[in-house]
Amino acid sequence: MEAAKLPRVLLTGANGFLGRHVLAELLRRGYPVRALVRPSQAAGAAPGLPPLASLPIELAEADLSQPLEPTALAELGRGCEAIVHAAALAQVNPARNPAVWAANEGGTRQVLALAHLLGGPRLVYVGTANVFGFGSRTHPGDETRPYAGRRYGLDYMDSKRAATELVLQAVAREQLPAVLVHPTFMLGPGDAKPTSNALVLELRAGRLPGYPPGGKNYVHVRDVAVATVNALTRGRVGESYILGHENLSYREAFALIAETVGAAPPRWPLPAAAARLYGALCDVRARLTGRPAALNSAMAAVANDGHYFTAQKARTELLLPQTPIRQAVTESFAWFTAHGYVQ
Repeated sequence: MEAAKLPRVLLTGANGFLGRHVLAELLRRGYPVRALVRPSQAAGAAPGLPPLASLPIELAEADLSQPLEPTALAELGRGCEAIVHAAALAQVNPARNPAVWAANEGGTRQVLALAHLLGGPRLVYVGTANVFGFGSRTHPGDETRPYAGRRYGLDYMDSKRAATELVLQAVAREQLPAVLVHPTFMLGPGDAKPTSNALVLELRAGRLPGYPPGGKNYVHVRDVAVATVNALTRGRVGESYILGHENLSYREAFALIAETVGAAPPRWPLPAAAARLYGALCDVRARLTGRPAALNSAMAAVANDGHYFTAQKARTELLLPQTPIRQAVTESFAWFTAHGYVQ
């Protein structure tokens, strides 16, 4: 297919960690792109990343967490034949935060309203694997398992589950041609804030003395971007796809990362009871000071569990690549080093 015939894609969250990689993949394949970012993100550039205005894209500004008039929504999508909705607020501390609901559930409502105005373009919705039930290493969770995250009391997980339900309702009621992709924990280069890759910097600096009893699934961010763009033309409408790769306990993951970045791995196991107690004490401190502590009880509960998943469905139907996690860590650390994040 010639590049000129590819549909124009509206990409939300284009300045985020994943959004930047999705944008790069879209441009690599020749898609014309309108990149949607919040007004506060349009002018500046994060350390180590080129300004969006310097890229061969159309740049649009809007805050999807705030209600927009239909005419403003329609203008954002004018001429676009597909949408990749990657914008989200992945904040877990504090555990309860209305801004998380406004960004994740409210933002998705507006994207669905825009899709309705555009007459039902192809929509790729980017969720999270946490909206499904997790499993063990031997029997990992998949897309059929019911949501298990409500036990934690995290607005991030709850809001992403609610947003997922909104997309599925639009598929059922309006025949919206949507495909849903759900990444696990992403590592790789270009995490300018940093977000998930802060773990690499923490381990490099030796600031994690121990490891909790749980674990999770890890995936290279570029693999997620490839599968997300693949979902514009592959995958079944109304289906969800977990985008992940390696299931590792925290002990295994921390040791792998520490070895890769030239640091000593954490030595001490943190018993689940101790993690719960520390999380509860952090909650008390946050209430007394009015500021989030380094941890909260919800985060401690998550760390005590094994959030293991399989990405077999996405490997088969979306051709999800499977880059080794050690390579993702190597690239992450090299990027941090090249751009002054490593002291």
